[in-house]
Amino acid sequence: MNMVDLILTVCLTAQPTDCRTEHLYFESHGSLTQCMFLAPPEIAKWASEHPAFKVVRWKCAFPDRERSI
Repeated sequence: MNMVDLILTVCLTAQPTDCRTEHLYFESHGSLTQCMFLAPPEIAKWASEHPAFKVVRWKCAFPDRERSI
């Protein structure tokens, strides 16, 4: 199964300079463009489950081969 990596940059709402990267993985539907269409609902879901954080940036990429999923 091919995967695509949705990479979120999230910052603490109380401390906007305290940021980190989160990775969400999806089954690939052939292209990164598909990830871009599927991402907004997943980002909203993640944000609602993590109210202390604000998503400030996101992108789609194919996972590094070295990274275990």
